[in-house]
Amino acid sequence: METSAVFSNAATTIGGGFHRDTTNVGLLSRSPYLKTRFSFLPPNSKLQNHLRFNLPIANTTNYGTNNAQAVRVDSPLSVPSDTVDIDWDTIGFGLVNTDYMYTSKCALGGSFSKGELVPFGNIEINPSAGVLNYGQGLFEGLKAYRTEDGNILLFRPEENATRMTMGAERMCMPAPSIDQFVQAVKATVLANERWIPPPGKGSLYIRPLLIGSGSVLGLAPAPEYTFLIYVSPVGNYFKEGLSPINLIIETEMHRATPGGTGGVKTIGNYAAVLKAQGAAKARGYSDVLYLDSVHKNYLEEVSSCNIFVVKGNTISTPDIKGTILPGITRKSIIDVARDQGFQVEERAVTVDELLDADEVFCTGTAVVVSPVGSITYLGKRVTYGSDGVGLVSQKLYSTLTSLQMGLTDDKMGWTVKLK
Repeated sequence: METSAVFSNAATTIGGGFHRDTTNVGLLSRSPYLKTRFSFLPPNSKLQNHLRFNLPIANTTNYGTNNAQAVRVDSPLSVPSDTVDIDWDTIGFGLVNTDYMYTSKCALGGSFSKGELVPFGNIEINPSAGVLNYGQGLFEGLKAYRTEDGNILLFRPEENATRMTMGAERMCMPAPSIDQFVQAVKATVLANERWIPPPGKGSLYIRPLLIGSGSVLGLAPAPEYTFLIYVSPVGNYFKEGLSPINLIIETEMHRATPGGTGGVKTIGNYAAVLKAQGAAKARGYSDVLYLDSVHKNYLEEVSSCNIFVVKGNTISTPDIKGTILPGITRKSIIDVARDQGFQVEERAVTVDELLDADEVFCTGTAVVVSPVGSITYLGKRVTYGSDGVGLVSQKLYSTLTSLQMGLTDDKMGWTVKLK
């Protein structure tokens, strides 16, 4: 395999056999080429083992525009073949080790450094790190899709960046700028392009992490933070796919409380649901629906999804008041539903309204839209519909996924093309 690197402006050679061609704005990739704004780090002894990239902070936040200054790199040491040995028809929602991950560091009170792409693998961390001892950590989740015309689409990455910034403020952490977040996501996706499933076979799940990686013994914010992104190809989150799932309402344990951290995507929120979720799955349910911790009568959310209740032409979903995560898919479905003529209400929704609904569905990055086939509450099971997926769920799912996968025109301006 020819070792080459294409840069903009003149032709020179740098360490390790990488060549700079400044007569052309090139493309970073194996094949097809990566397209994102990069500058190559000075050569050093690590260059033979992995690729390093400085990601400049842009002066613009035009996320829908592909501002490509790119590099083409082909090397038997760093670039795997263009194909992967995966049966795309049977892939589920689980971790698949890919090629590269992105990492950047920041001191408390400082700004994140220009990040780098390194081979995916284990990270080294001190046992007294803030994330390990005091749970000082956040994560995000978004997806990249391969389109029929060979492009790659991201869905509203700036929304994830904004939500991470909000969560970081609550958790006393510095956050990468919105632009650095988006550019880092682009870089990580393109560096792992060969792992993106073919059109209609799944997506590349993107997991940005923000953790207190610095050592701290007493209860205090960590002195150092790491922003990290890794990716994995995925299929359906629920084994049912776009088939109705069965939920049970949890009446004893709660996901969040007023004044807590339920409204941000902090890591501890998810560990707290594992016990109830595990018990529910052991009994044959797909997941758990949580109620508010004060009245125990109002819907909050499923373990990792927002909940929607359909009655006639009205779609209701619990309003955001600090105990419910402001889901990006939730926000998108609300806009899509209103655009299609539904009346959407964000308000307190009671258990009785849920049990009397015509249709119920969940939303989330992993599931997109997941119809609910039954709800079990205090031993009573209520089913919804007899024809499988409800009409509203199917319509909203089809509309949103068609937009995400580039099958329809993006009139909302939500997708970001990487090529």
